[in-house]
Amino acid sequence: MSNWAAHAVVLPGTGSDARFASDAFTSALTAVGTSVEAVDPDPVDVVASYEAALDAAADAHGRIIVGGISIGAAVAAAWSARNREHVAGILAVLPPWLGKPGDAPAALSARLTSHLLTTEGLEAVTAAMAATSPDWLATTLTRSWAAQWPDLPSALLEAAEYVAPDVQLLRRLNAPTSVIGAVDDAVHPFEIARIWNREIPHSVLTAIHLDDIATDPGVLGRRAVEGLLGLAAD
Repeated sequence: MSNWAAHAVVLPGTGSDARFASDAFTSALTAVGTSVEAVDPDPVDVVASYEAALDAAADAHGRIIVGGISIGAAVAAAWSARNREHVAGILAVLPPWLGKPGDAPAALSARLTSHLLTTEGLEAVTAAMAATSPDWLATTLTRSWAAQWPDLPSALLEAAEYVAPDVQLLRRLNAPTSVIGAVDDAVHPFEIARIWNREIPHSVLTAIHLDDIATDPGVLGRRAVEGLLGLAAD
């Protein structure tokens, strides 16, 4: 990497929020002198709100680091392919699928949750989610789902229909890319992270466990930034 960008934009995953993205990335990025802008999704038009924030940051800062979790990683990579001159590095955490979502676990989960929210309501679905999720995830989603209600079901459907970067697009990325995959995450299969790493020309893959996030969400940013710094040193 020819130079380290002074500003980063990070995008949360489906149904999540800027607070979690900030918890994941801010400490690691500020430690290397990079300011961080965590984007809250507009549940009426999630992808457009992410892309507008990236466009605005590129206009203001020139070259930026672009990061995201799950659907945020997919949007970050797709935007980076269209705006290569503005991207100093990519932090792709838990990429959800390749190309069309089809029956990818993350897409199926988003569709099911959208349906349940529509038929059973926010309170009941939130309670069921919290009863079956790790504490860190339950806390995050309880907060973010309430903030995005009543547009949350449509936001989840939008994410479930998003066409992520395919192999051909990944091969066109020219920015150093740090990919993070969780080896025990059934919703974001590690094999997808492995394929992203294999197909992106200048990338590195780091494996984590979901329990690592439970202890400290900042592990996502630390491992991602460590990977990017390692690429810069090559």
